[in-house]
Formats: sequence, structure tokens, C-alpha cells
Amino acid sequence: MGRPDTSGEAANDREWAQQLWSAVRCAAVLMALLLALDWGTGRSAWWRTGLWCALAGLLFVVLYPARVSAGGNWLASRRLGREQRVRTDLLVSVRCLEGISPRLLLRDTLGGRVEIDPEVLVRTPQLWLRLDEGARKATADGLLLCGQTALRRLSARMEHETARAVFKASGLE
Repeated sequence: MGRPDTSGEAANDREWAQQLWSAVRCAAVLMALLLALDWGTGRSAWWRTGLWCALAGLLFVVLYPARVSAGGNWLASRRLGREQRVRTDLLVSVRCLEGISPRLLLRDTLGGRVEIDPEVLVRTPQLWLRLDEGARKATADGLLLCGQTALRRLSARMEHETARAVFKASGLE
């Protein structure tokens, strides 16, 4: 199989930077509250300050958003310290994982695996278009055997959200 198409520009999650700053703010507020509480009670110590900084750092790591991007025949998700990437034209499986936070799990023939939040695709239609284009090719090639139902549901949701946005922009909602 060929290499992914690197021509053209990659599509990126438009709200990633906003989510990153939200994670920074949450961690900073927690640290400020804990330090203010220590200072107010007069129990401030260097080891407690270090503990509060570590706790705020842990909160930041937990809240750090995945940066999702897609290009010609690939989709990637970057978190702290790692990147996961799949070839969308070589997809073999697409699964919706339900739970507290719904996830979309994509697997390709090369062993690549990416887990993303479906809301990222709803917020950034360019990412959905890149994924859908590759998934259609994988289906046509007979590779995508598991997950067509999940993609149809996601496609219906995308169409619904697009129609809602059009009605809202035209004042018909």
C-alpha cells in the first residue's frame, strides 16, 4: 500500500487551544485556592506548597486535551508525550465506545489505533470530511468490515448539526 497523501493542508481541531487554556486555568485556580487556604490558616510550608503544585500539575495532565488533526488519508491524535495515527484509507474497524465520555475507536490494517471524542468531528467538519473520505475508500476496497453502522450514525449526526447551523444562521430556528 502507498504512503498517505501529504499534499494539501491538514485540518485541525479549531477549539483545541481554547480547551488547553481551560485546562491551564483550572489547574492554576486549584493551586491558587490551595495556596490561599494554606496562607489563610497559617499552615504554609515548603513541602505543602510542593504538594499543591504537584496536585495542580496532575490536574493539568488529566485535563490536557487531545489535539486531533487529519490530512489526506490519515488522522492523528496527539496527547502529552504520544501521538496515535491511523490511515483512514486502510481502516478495518470503527467502533463507538459508550460510557461517561463517548469515544470513537479507529483501527487500520497497519496496526494503527486512534481513540477520539466524536464531538471533535462535530465541531470541526473538515476533520469529519477527511475521515469520511478515507473510510469510503476503505469500504470500497473491502477493508472496512466493522463499523459502517457507527459511521452512518455519525454521518447522520453531522448532517443534523449542519442543518441546525444553517437554520440558525438564517434565523429559522
